Amino acid sequence: MFQFNRNYFILTILFFLTEVAIALFVHDNFIRPYFGDFLVVILLYCFLKAFVKISVLVAASLVLLFSFAIETAQYFNTVEKIGMQDSKIATVVLGNSFAGMDLLAYTLGIVSIIVVEKMYFKTKE
Repeated sequence: MFQFNRNYFILTILFFLTEVAIALFVHDNFIRPYFGDFLVVILLYCFLKAFVKISVLVAASLVLLFSFAIETAQYFNTVEKIGMQDSKIATVVLGNSFAGMDLLAYTLGIVSIIVVEKMYFKTKE
């Protein structure tokens, strides 16, 4: 089940650097809030596939469920409820505000992954 995949690892690094660049240099009303969320599920997918040999649909489903769980935690103000609102790491990882549009961005990111994997790379998984 565990198997290192260099290509997905390289993609993980590229998507991570893109996310960092967006966080540091983009302060708008579309790229940062929505396109960043679209890309973050692709980043998480590539990270998972870099280390675990699982099917496209299983990996995509796990990432989408994880993303929805994080957004749900934001809805319930989990960071504050567990007393970590002053922790920069906790607020970055868990976030601090729910946005329904984020769920759409996550879903569109996962759909894009499946389309690219199934159509362009002819994945048989």
